[in-house]
Amino acid sequence: MKLRTCVSPVGRFIVGLHRPHFTADNFRETDRLDDLGTLPEGTRHRNDANFPRGPVHAPKADWIFEVPNAFPFRGTTYIGKTWADVRARKPEAIALPEAPEISFFDGHSDERSATQAIRSLPRPLQLALAVTSTDARDLCALAHMACTLCYDENSGHPWGLAYERRSDGRIKAVIADEGLFEAVANNRHLPHVYQQAMVLRPGTQGESEIVGEWCQSNPDSHVFEYLRRNSYIPWGHYAANMADNAVRYRLQELTLQDMTGMRHLYYQRSYSRLAGLVGVPPVAGGRTLTIDELEMLRLKILRELKGGKTIAFDRTLWGWNYGFDYAPSGYRLHASHQQIHQQFALIPTEVPLAADEGSLPAYACGDLVSDFVKAFRHETGRGFFECYQQAIVDNRRMDGNAQREQSLVVFEDDRMMLFVPKAQTSQWELNLMPKTPVGSILEADTPMRRSLDRALLAAVKVLGAMGARMITTIEYSTSVVAGDADHRLLIAFLPRLPDSPGAFSEAQLRWINGHYPEDFALACRRHLPDGKDTSQCW
Repeated sequence: MKLRTCVSPVGRFIVGLHRPHFTADNFRETDRLDDLGTLPEGTRHRNDANFPRGPVHAPKADWIFEVPNAFPFRGTTYIGKTWADVRARKPEAIALPEAPEISFFDGHSDERSATQAIRSLPRPLQLALAVTSTDARDLCALAHMACTLCYDENSGHPWGLAYERRSDGRIKAVIADEGLFEAVANNRHLPHVYQQAMVLRPGTQGESEIVGEWCQSNPDSHVFEYLRRNSYIPWGHYAANMADNAVRYRLQELTLQDMTGMRHLYYQRSYSRLAGLVGVPPVAGGRTLTIDELEMLRLKILRELKGGKTIAFDRTLWGWNYGFDYAPSGYRLHASHQQIHQQFALIPTEVPLAADEGSLPAYACGDLVSDFVKAFRHETGRGFFECYQQAIVDNRRMDGNAQREQSLVVFEDDRMMLFVPKAQTSQWELNLMPKTPVGSILEADTPMRRSLDRALLAAVKVLGAMGARMITTIEYSTSVVAGDADHRLLIAFLPRLPDSPGAFSEAQLRWINGHYPEDFALACRRHLPDGKDTSQCW
């Protein structure tokens, strides 16, 4: 098979194994022999090993598994056998430690001296304290440095920010240090009154209009839908944010109702926009659609599209950046804010050329999957996802050890499966896909949407329980108009880990890993609640 994929047409995974042995000619001219330090018994440790005589022979270097990604455009994963064998003996060690408690105030005799000391810190150390401190006193002191707050005369608590009118007429908050403001405002240990005043209350982050909300079945779960009209996504996008009266900073706090609400707003916005494009009468505004109304709207759109209509926007975009961090050097490391949110949009079919007449296809990441599954069908005569699902179900452990865990599946029901891809791009990557030919949310009926929502929650809960603090989640979907039946909806969960910054190797789509995917799947399953029923346990 010419296609670069780990999935064979017979429904098996294809994995390569490098068993390197080589000789390196030695062209060195000088020796810089020196002492490096001392061993416990007092013997000096030297660098003689760094200056060998003659050629260097490596008769048996470490073995490396090479696993093409299931999808060629996502590169190849390399797994060091020595590292992975160590993890296989103790899969429960695949986890990140809890962040330690940190207090700057505790090292000072009184509030005044602590505050003065924080003010005298170099800015990189202030940024480090803003993102790592677990002491509300540290964070309040930093908040006062970052912005100008308004205070309630009776309680003495902040209730808002000072604003000014700029020369261009825009009204902006008076913020002395934008980076420090973001860092401290996104620390969950900042007192709630400060969070409300600085970032949570609608309007504090700008004038984006609230055009939808979810608060139907549980008063403790409340989601706002914001319109981002001047967006980095052409034609604008929407953001489903947990509201200021239902604050969620941690995945442990996220409920099934929250996930249902954020996803409901995604379905509602996408279906209502598609309805307008195909000529289905608009849904009355001013309220949230019920689940039954949503399903009826979906079916009407499908009927219209089967008649051969073409529309200007034919693909959905959905994603989620969970987790915020800010490096002392000033690099923002992940999402723009910590409060749990998701983003979505419709993507146009084409984009006009800037200089000449004509157009080019507008980009959607799901198109890369569609192109590949078409090529797979053309070369093999089989549907890719059928082969992929069979390979997952019949998976054989990568190292060939029949006594250890074989399964890649973390969680499943009758409609979908959450699994560890054989070739992980993030070291902790999980994937979610339907078990039946559903290529977009327009093809997903009410039970399928419910299954997807539960599995989304299961995925992030498991990763959060293992210590993941930054997770990017993206959806690969097909066109809602002429989608390929071979293309199934795929959702990828991509945690960022402390020792995986993304540099030389990753820029080439070479992904380095230190565990077998089967052991990671086992580690994930051990963090599922008893009974594996997310609808009851979360």
